[in-house]
Amino acid sequence: MSAEVAVVAVGRVPREVLAEGRARIAAAAQGANALVEALKVRLSATGSGVLAQVNAEVDGRRVRVQETSQGFAKAVDRIGEQLRRRIAAVNGTWKPQPWPQPGPPAELAGAVASSRDRQITRVKSPSLVWCSPEAAVRTLDAMDYDIHLFIDPATETDAVVYRTGPTGYRLARTTAAPPSRCAVPLTLSPHGARRLSAEQAVARLEAADLPFLFYAAPDSGRGRVLYRRYDGHLGLIAGRS
Repeated sequence: MSAEVAVVAVGRVPREVLAEGRARIAAAAQGANALVEALKVRLSATGSGVLAQVNAEVDGRRVRVQETSQGFAKAVDRIGEQLRRRIAAVNGTWKPQPWPQPGPPAELAGAVASSRDRQITRVKSPSLVWCSPEAAVRTLDAMDYDIHLFIDPATETDAVVYRTGPTGYRLARTTAAPPSRCAVPLTLSPHGARRLSAEQAVARLEAADLPFLFYAAPDSGRGRVLYRRYDGHLGLIAGRS
C-alpha cells in the first residue's frame, strides 16, 4: 500500500517536479521500518532558488526535513534522502548530531546572504510546550530547526535551544539561572535574554548579520525568536500568552 503524499507548490513549480517529489517521498516512506503518515511536501520557488520541505509523522512523532538548492531536481533528490535519514534517526537511540554541520549549498548561500529586508513578513504564535532542555533538543533535531522556543520547567520561563559550538547545542533563557542536570551536552548562556522592541531586534539582527536572534519582549518579558526566512525576509516566533 503506497503512502499518501500531499504536495503543495508555492510559485512556479513544473508539474513533473511535483510528481517526482511525490514519488520520492512515497518511496522513502515505504522503505521505512516504521509507520509514516501525514506526509506533506512543500516545494517553493523563490528569487534565490528552491526550498523543498517535508513534514510527516513517524510512529506518531512529528518530523520535518528541508533542503535548499538552485534547481528543482537537486532539491527533490536531497529531500528524499534526508527523509530516509530522519526516519532512521527517530527510530533509533538518540545521539547528538554532528557539529559543525555543512552550511547551505554553495550555489544558494550567496543569494540568501545578499538578501536583506528589515520588515517582519511572517509572525508565528504557537502554544509553547513545557519540556526539559533535553526534550527540546530532540525536537530541534527531529524538526530540522535552527532554534527551538519552549518553556523551561526549571525556571518557568521561555527558553531556546539552538546549534552552536563547542558541544553543538546551547540553552538560553529569558531569565538567567544556574545549569540544570541534562543528559544532552549543552552549553548555557549565562545571561538572560535582552529586552528589545521588534524594531530594535531587527536592527540588532541586521547589524550583527545573525541568522536568528532570541530576545524578550519589553512589556511582558516573553521570549521571542527573530529569524531569517529562506526568501530573505524576516519571520518572528512569539509564543501565545
